[in-house]
Amino acid sequence: MAEFVYRPGKCRQDYRIVVVRKNLSVEKGEQKLFDDIIYFFYITNDWHKPAAEVVHFTLGRCQQENLIDQLKNGLPALHAPTHDLVSNWAYMVIGILAWSLKAWFGLLQPCQDHKAQILSMEFKQFLRAFLLIPCQVIRSGRCLVFRLLSWNPWVPTLLRTVTRLRKLQLT
Repeated sequence: MAEFVYRPGKCRQDYRIVVVRKNLSVEKGEQKLFDDIIYFFYITNDWHKPAAEVVHFTLGRCQQENLIDQLKNGLPALHAPTHDLVSNWAYMVIGILAWSLKAWFGLLQPCQDHKAQILSMEFKQFLRAFLLIPCQVIRSGRCLVFRLLSWNPWVPTLLRTVTRLRKLQLT
């Protein structure tokens, strides 16, 4: 990590640039292919925070910008396909409810790692991991049986959450 002062050509004000160097190794299977070095530049006018705190603050803000981008493009709650105001409103409400379902599902997780992963997951990835799992619905006696026809690494988390919701419903 390094920092320096920078003034753009036609600007009267100095800015602080914080540079983070990341050494990455690209691997295929067990074999290391090559090393890759990536530099990240953070521009700020805050001269009081330490460089590490500037980077941490910026990364937290990036998560908010990713959230806004997901609502615009991933969901797409803000791209209404209809031509009248009421339909656009309904489409946006459906999108926001879907996003809330993702957030509540993530907050229900007892494991902090899963909670963080689900909350930061893109909506398309959430759809593929939890909602678009093919299943067969069988009516047997007085109950419904859902037979999963596919598996992905998130299925155990889904099943634990369903079990937890059932326990909450019974109490």
